[in-house]
Amino acid sequence: MCFIALWDRAPLIEPTYVVASDGVRAMMESALTARDRVGVQDFVLLENHTSEAAFIENLRKRFKENLIYTYIGSVLVSVNPYKDLEIYTKNHMERYRGVNFYEVSPHLYAVSDNSYRSMRTERKDQCILISGESGAGKTEASKKILQYYAVTCPASEHVQTIKDRLLQSNPVLEAFGNAKTLRNDNSSRFGKYMDIQFDFKGAPVGGHIINYLLEKSRVVHQNHGERNFHIFYQLIEGGEEDLLRRLGLERNPQQYQYLVKGNCPKVSSINDRSDWKVVRKALTVIGFSEDEVEELLNIIASVLHLGNVQYGGEDSGNACITSDTQIKYLARLLGVNGTVLTEALTHKKIIAKGEELMSPLNLEQASSARDALSKAVYGRTFTWLVNKINASLAYTDDSYKNWSVIGLLDIYGFEVFQNNSFEQFCINYCNEKLQQLFIELTLKSEQEEYEAEGITWEPVQYFNNKIICDLVEEKFKGIISILDEECLRPGDASDITFLEKLEDTVGGHPHFVTHKLADGKTRKVMGRDEFRLLHYAGEVNYNVNGFLDKNNDLLFRNLKEVMCMSENKILNQCFDREELTDKKRPDTAATQFKASLAKLMEILMSKEPSYIRCIKPNDSKQAGRFDEVLIRHQVKYLGLMENLRVRRAGFAYRRRYEVFLQRYKSLCPDTWPNWRGKLADGVATLVKHLGYKPEEYKLGRSKIFIRFPKTLFATEDALETRKHSLGESPQHVLLSLPTIGIQAWWRGILARRRAQRRRQAADTIRRFIKGFIYRHQERCPENEYFLDYVRYSFLMKLRRNLPKNVLDKSWPTPPAALTEASEHLRKMCMQNMVWTYCKRISPEWKHQMEQKMIASEIFKDKKDNYPQSVPKLFVSTRLNGEEINPKVLQALGTEKMKYAVPVTKYDRKGYKARPRQLLLTANCAIIVEEAKLKQRIDYKALKGVSVSSLSDGLFVLHVPSDDNKQKGDVVLQSDHVIETLTKVAICADKINNININQGSITFTVGQGKEGIIDFTPGSELLVAKAKNGHLSVTAPRLNSR
Repeated sequence: MCFIALWDRAPLIEPTYVVASDGVRAMMESALTARDRVGVQDFVLLENHTSEAAFIENLRKRFKENLIYTYIGSVLVSVNPYKDLEIYTKNHMERYRGVNFYEVSPHLYAVSDNSYRSMRTERKDQCILISGESGAGKTEASKKILQYYAVTCPASEHVQTIKDRLLQSNPVLEAFGNAKTLRNDNSSRFGKYMDIQFDFKGAPVGGHIINYLLEKSRVVHQNHGERNFHIFYQLIEGGEEDLLRRLGLERNPQQYQYLVKGNCPKVSSINDRSDWKVVRKALTVIGFSEDEVEELLNIIASVLHLGNVQYGGEDSGNACITSDTQIKYLARLLGVNGTVLTEALTHKKIIAKGEELMSPLNLEQASSARDALSKAVYGRTFTWLVNKINASLAYTDDSYKNWSVIGLLDIYGFEVFQNNSFEQFCINYCNEKLQQLFIELTLKSEQEEYEAEGITWEPVQYFNNKIICDLVEEKFKGIISILDEECLRPGDASDITFLEKLEDTVGGHPHFVTHKLADGKTRKVMGRDEFRLLHYAGEVNYNVNGFLDKNNDLLFRNLKEVMCMSENKILNQCFDREELTDKKRPDTAATQFKASLAKLMEILMSKEPSYIRCIKPNDSKQAGRFDEVLIRHQVKYLGLMENLRVRRAGFAYRRRYEVFLQRYKSLCPDTWPNWRGKLADGVATLVKHLGYKPEEYKLGRSKIFIRFPKTLFATEDALETRKHSLGESPQHVLLSLPTIGIQAWWRGILARRRAQRRRQAADTIRRFIKGFIYRHQERCPENEYFLDYVRYSFLMKLRRNLPKNVLDKSWPTPPAALTEASEHLRKMCMQNMVWTYCKRISPEWKHQMEQKMIASEIFKDKKDNYPQSVPKLFVSTRLNGEEINPKVLQALGTEKMKYAVPVTKYDRKGYKARPRQLLLTANCAIIVEEAKLKQRIDYKALKGVSVSSLSDGLFVLHVPSDDNKQKGDVVLQSDHVIETLTKVAICADKINNININQGSITFTVGQGKEGIIDFTPGSELLVAKAKNGHLSVTAPRLNSR
């Protein structure tokens, strides 16, 4: 019998997976000779560790065998297989749960579990840094890690909610922040750092997300073969017909200018309709209300409509909008005034000497303003979305604030394209900072381990990329400072003057080159509008065109003002009115990114890091294809060889004494079968017997350090030979009699405990069954236990599921014995909620609710645009004192004005539209034209009010035809028709005299003549005189009643 610890084969060979004939994946321990076939699972054990060719060959061997994970010490290198591998099941999660890092084969779960256990045992925050270029599998890796924690961590009802929200935040952020690029069908176009907060039990109880540098330019432009953000296509493909009709969208992405530039509306690997359902469900799980979802989708649709705003040129060269259709949709979706929006999209507000002037824009400037607004709206909405998710993930228990954290950094990798712009400059600067941190922390970790073990630290020579970081970020002299200075200086600053200033300031830097400064050979491959940085990962040429605009990221003041006036609650939060009064110029995009990156470095420095380096094997996303040139490039810019060199600068292998001795003790007669002394002495005896030379190893305080892989491989070979001889010599592994006695005694205790638990379980089950049988009889010994439990369960369930508010009518179904008590409890609960609710209602809110109740009584299920008015609060007036002429106020005298609203009045003859004001007092309604009181209608004389059932804002005030003071019925239009008519009904006490008509409204023109207004549903609102002399109103249907 052999008791060798065969499971601890880790850094040498690993369990590999083969498919058995029955399709079940079986696990086998590879023979030692499999090293030649599948390589080593830790690059530290490569004999020729300085050879890039040996490194890539080891990757290739493992990739060929579907072994996509390999270590460099504690760093995990992951190669995207571009196919599904059965290595992410719950069984695999359990296999890695709570197991020593090196006891199992390399895996994402091993890194996740190691970070989790370190957090629990050492009480120190952890972070996992995931990096790699687009398409390498970073986003998938972060999702797998979240799934691992969701499955393996302790759970409760609250914890399960947080787990669900953590998982569901992924599809939402992917929909709004990911897009199809040439390299990746689901490329993250923003950086993300997520903190997962754990309580003292190790359960996830909260989270927080920080986002970095969303690629806003993608909203308005995509390269050929690429797409805009996923959410646009998901909405168009998956949105319900009613939703699309309300948003004014067609189910064809080719109709929208912001979606056609990449000429790639559909992707075979993406199902937009299915993804839409996932996103809608995820928004609900995260805690979005229906109103928030509606306003969010209004914004997404408005971006598409903005892209379709077309400009034409006037004779003067000024831009004008050629179609009102898009403006009408935008006014409704964004909740802004269409006229004001039109002016803001064609004019620029200039403040000179304290005066505000409106300067018209030419075609190019107007198009840029429109695109700037689209990018600002989408970018700020994305930030709001992240903040909303953070609010739903926030840990609200104030009693416990000392939670532990595991951070996940999923951020863009080093990018080198044919044309590299401002975004690539920021991304590669970020990677320089991360590489600097990576090497510093790796060296620090190595040095701390050596010092803890009493091993002499030998200084390691490595390339310090601080010189490149300083070139980019140094105050006053760095590229970002020069860029900001050029953006802020007066005069004709341009991208070319920025390049010239770079040449003057940093032209002598060894890592900076331009066409002007380069030698003849380099000039052939560089444009005159480019500069080259020699990054740690290689050379990158950056085209300066667009640098200043993208860095400024400015939005015209009048466009900001329009957005600040929006009735959309999300946009109200995104565009703060304080921006309009703040005289300080906002930080540039590069400065903001630099500051956020500095904060990120602080966060990462405060935590224990783990690293996952993702590699994509080919550009065509094919399974099984290994592109050596592409992989060599990634190995270089991920700094993997540099990291391996640092790790191998001292000792290739290190293990704790107990682990090393347990594995190899059978190789020495003095340590086999058991070593009775100190562990360090046992290891010293063992290595002396094995013939290790002094330069091949060092003994620390708790670990043995082996310098060369060949020394370890020779030991493994000896162990393989020894196992066979042990199998032939069973006398060496016989256990002593005292050991057997102790084992038998302990097994007996465990067996008796198990038997006792089983008896108790059987008694409980028996009592439950008997209680269930007698449950309908009077209380007796046979059913009392069951009835007590049923009552207790109901009360506990009731406690967890009490109604949340007075509108919540849910109530758990009680058992028969508690029906009466349940009803009493339900009434008491409702009375308590009503009392609490009433106690909190302010007089203003009470007045608001009374008005809303009257509006509901009049319009609910009768008028199309009523549902849109429900979430919007009624205001006391739509006109302030400055907007009403003082002569009108003087004419009113002592009459108190209760409500005022701007309206459009249609003449009785010709139906010409004229702007008017409608004022409501205690006794009458007054129609005002500038300083004149055009018509006064006493409430007593008001016969009624007529309005259509569609979504238009027209209404008719009916007055007596025999009243000489009146000229006939009044036809008015209001943008706030529900609010206006509710106020009229309350002031005039005519709640029952509001008539909602379908089809047409007949009204008195005067002198016994009648006029007719015809209402028809359509795609947009149109009011015009028809050929038959009627007033024709076409209005969109917003709801199917």
